[in-house]
Amino acid sequence: MTTPWPYPRWIAHRGAGKLAPENTLAAFRLGAHHGYRMYECDAKLSADGVVFLLHDDTLERTTNGSGRGGDQAWSALSRLDAGAWHSRAYAGEPPATLEAVARHCQAHRHWLNIEIKPTPGLERETGRAVAAEARRLWAAQVDRPPLLTSFQPDSLRGALETAPELRRGLLLHKLWDGWLDAARELGCAAIVCQQDLWTEDTSAQVQAAGMRRLAYTVNEESSAARLLALGLDGIITDRVDGFVPEN
Repeated sequence: MTTPWPYPRWIAHRGAGKLAPENTLAAFRLGAHHGYRMYECDAKLSADGVVFLLHDDTLERTTNGSGRGGDQAWSALSRLDAGAWHSRAYAGEPPATLEAVARHCQAHRHWLNIEIKPTPGLERETGRAVAAEARRLWAAQVDRPPLLTSFQPDSLRGALETAPELRRGLLLHKLWDGWLDAARELGCAAIVCQQDLWTEDTSAQVQAAGMRRLAYTVNEESSAARLLALGLDGIITDRVDGFVPEN
């Protein structure tokens, strides 16, 4: 039996793809401006346990800070500039907490795919913390539950232990030995693959397991057409200005 699936098919990568500084509230606002109702973001733990948005382990690429983001307290992280690297128009844009993004999504009745992106060595702890925060933040809006995903099985295990009612998805950049069995064991509702991994055979395996199928990061029309022909349930894209999110 296929897992019930309330989410829109089109998902804006890191808020608005590359059109705004990733994982900031500015990006989510721009994604909404382009008609998107679901977003993907990356969540990790600050040194003092705040769940905040950052893709990389380190701060240099997307902020004016340095060092590992997870090694610093939120009081220091919150003062960083997370927008100037992208363009002058976004200079001064601060990093975002998961709570701030949740409030934005809830105010617009939008959906969120939270990728658990742990600092190395904190995989299970981060999974537990993100799941606990997601359960708390969405307690009053149970009809728009977040989707928790990760490349790290230990992070998904932590999420399962903490909030088993929240849907989980295993992220894959390659089909490693035992990936489908691992997803079953973790009670995953979805498999989220690098787009080239989706073939008729892979799609059939996942469907037979009762899981949903999502792809990242789909930026070409020909790629999107191929995946839609396979019937995929989710398309994660940077091209929020190029694809119209019909559903």
